[in-house]
Amino acid sequence: MQSNMPTPAFRLFNVMLSSGQSPDLILCNVLIDCLSKAGRCQDAIQVFLSLSERNLKPDSYTFASLLSTICRSKMFYLLPKLVLVSRHVDADLVFCNALLSSLTKADLPSLAVGFYDHMIDEGFVPDKYTFAGLLSALCCAGRVDKAVNVYHGVVMSYHDIDAHIHTVIIVGLLKTGKFHKAVSVLRFAVMNKYPLDTVAYTVGICALLRGRRTQEACTLYDQMKNDGLKPSVHTYNMMLFTFCKERDLQMIKQILQEMIDSRIYLSGRNFSNLCKYMCRSDTHLSLLKLLAEIRDLRLLSAKALHFLNFDRHADGVQAKHKHQAEDNTEWNLILDTSSSEDLSDVAASVGWSLMLAM
Repeated sequence: MQSNMPTPAFRLFNVMLSSGQSPDLILCNVLIDCLSKAGRCQDAIQVFLSLSERNLKPDSYTFASLLSTICRSKMFYLLPKLVLVSRHVDADLVFCNALLSSLTKADLPSLAVGFYDHMIDEGFVPDKYTFAGLLSALCCAGRVDKAVNVYHGVVMSYHDIDAHIHTVIIVGLLKTGKFHKAVSVLRFAVMNKYPLDTVAYTVGICALLRGRRTQEACTLYDQMKNDGLKPSVHTYNMMLFTFCKERDLQMIKQILQEMIDSRIYLSGRNFSNLCKYMCRSDTHLSLLKLLAEIRDLRLLSAKALHFLNFDRHADGVQAKHKHQAEDNTEWNLILDTSSSEDLSDVAASVGWSLMLAM
């Protein structure tokens, strides 16, 4: 996002330089941060490069601002240089953890693992964020066995580790296609009664559904609720998608009713799947009532509403818009591409006018 707010400050900075005055490190740090947040990343880097000319030694705050600048501008080619430079300053654990995570996100997992080793050599005591960064890096680097071993060592040695660490390893394994290992890790966490949050449970359910182990996913789903955790919109929509594919009417109705009770939005993709399901069965009237209630409660997602732009005709309702693929990251893990049937045709064929008129 562009902004002119730092312009006077940057102009004043240049005036100070031209008049022979030397801004101190605090002013430079603030300016780097402001320029970065304003989208003026090149100017922010220019200020950083000027520090050496004034014999100013960057501190952890400087490097944290520079790291933020690099990530915002997606100039990831600068990260290896930042790793080298950071080894000659007194960086703190917060900055090192942020750099470790950024290296993995920039698709530099091997460099991230090497940087972790450097952190340990420098005497840093890793915390939960350090371990999360390491596990992500190991998975991205394809060293999944090492990642699983590190995970087991961490959870058995550190008793204050929270649910996030389980989510990180399961997601990392899923991203590399290691569904069986992901399920194995999940079972280990559940068996040992480690703390799991809604995200961890949802990711675990995703792994089971992807492995076509629907019954186990349902068991885990029930356990999540028994533990007092509320399923998220992603949890509900993942479960519903699976039951639509399996044409399990009882479970479809159960999940829809739970979504209504919890006021959870129905995704556009699942709306489409339900319409297709009703076209292929003779039980669509019972589902139509649930969908009508969802409509009345305004729980149709924006995409679902966007798909449906109806004009009334003498013989019913005919849709105008074509079904568009829904860009929704939580589906990327478990969904394969379904039929490309036109949503508008499907909706019209099940008598959508009945629902609109109810």
